Amino acid sequence: MRVHRWTLAAAGIYNILWGAYAALDPQWLFRVAGMPPDNHPQIFMTLGMVLGVYGLLYLEAARRPEHGFPIAAVGLLGKVLGPAGWLYLYATGEWPLASGVILLTNDLIWWVPFAWYLRDAWPHWRATL
Repeated sequence: MRVHRWTLAAAGIYNILWGAYAALDPQWLFRVAGMPPDNHPQIFMTLGMVLGVYGLLYLEAARRPEHGFPIAAVGLLGKVLGPAGWLYLYATGEWPLASGVILLTNDLIWWVPFAWYLRDAWPHWRATL
């Protein structure tokens, strides 16, 4: 579980920092992707807040990895559904390809470590039921 502690702690710190940055500069993605500024930056700020709160949960899972299965399962689900939503926005022409930069660090790099953790944590968590 040691490597999983580090992974979950890294995910927690990353999410807290990303969430804080999104709250402080909610137009960053639009600038980076060459999109017009968002008319409602509060929505992106709220996304940042939610991801920051996920970070707190990931830190708790890192503290007690044998009990973190539900937290990481919900996290991985979000990391799969987020790209699915982005694919829809891209396919319909709502967002440009460059906006996909958000998927790299928020979602895709976490798929393998979270799936690996879930595989290893399942027997520990199941035994607590």
